[in-house]
Amino acid sequence: MPYQGQSYEVDPRWVAVDEYALAHLHPSHAVPSTSALEHALQTSKKEGLPDIAVSAAQGKYLQLQARLIRAKNVLEVGTLGGYSTIWLANATPNTHVTSVEVDPHHAEVARSNIKSAGVEDRVDVHLGPGIEVLPQLAEEVKAGKREKFQLVFIDADKENNWNYVDIALGMVESGACIIVDNVVRKGQLAKETTDPRIAGARRVVENIGKDERLEGVVVQTVGDKNYDGFLFAVAK
Repeated sequence: MPYQGQSYEVDPRWVAVDEYALAHLHPSHAVPSTSALEHALQTSKKEGLPDIAVSAAQGKYLQLQARLIRAKNVLEVGTLGGYSTIWLANATPNTHVTSVEVDPHHAEVARSNIKSAGVEDRVDVHLGPGIEVLPQLAEEVKAGKREKFQLVFIDADKENNWNYVDIALGMVESGACIIVDNVVRKGQLAKETTDPRIAGARRVVENIGKDERLEGVVVQTVGDKNYDGFLFAVAK
């Protein structure tokens, strides 16, 4: 179901390609298991969480990206039901995910799903608004109480996209990648609008383009969830 005014644009060709590719590239015995992932989705649906988690293909991409850069510490802003968290936590046996979720019920469901997937020892879910929790984490990194992050995945309130990136830059290593989800929004990124979510997407794109600390690119995507895309940036 659409969430907060979001509508879905679906093409059967996109869905067919996703289903065909995932069946071959992430079979049932792969890690994380398809049963663990499906359990997370079904439990989230049963508990009334909105259907706005990443697609399976996007989750696999996040996992492989984290593995590619050998990410030991991952920061996720927006846990929801823990679906993307489970993908990220399985990047390597040594990957640890620090995830931030504003909604208490979502956090409770996520913790249950993460435990069912067998990665509860690799994940910490922090409850609270990202705009409040991230500065606290940044202080811990600055004080040497927490290690720096190699990957940041931002999939929360779009209005604060840039704020999250800006704060995260204070706690990532040089060469870390920062991924901001849902910035294309069916092509609306290219249009000036009063929609605060689209304005938030435009702001993060424009600010990263002007920020000497980052190099970035927007990648448009289609699939079984929607026509959208993400911003991929690397910290210098």
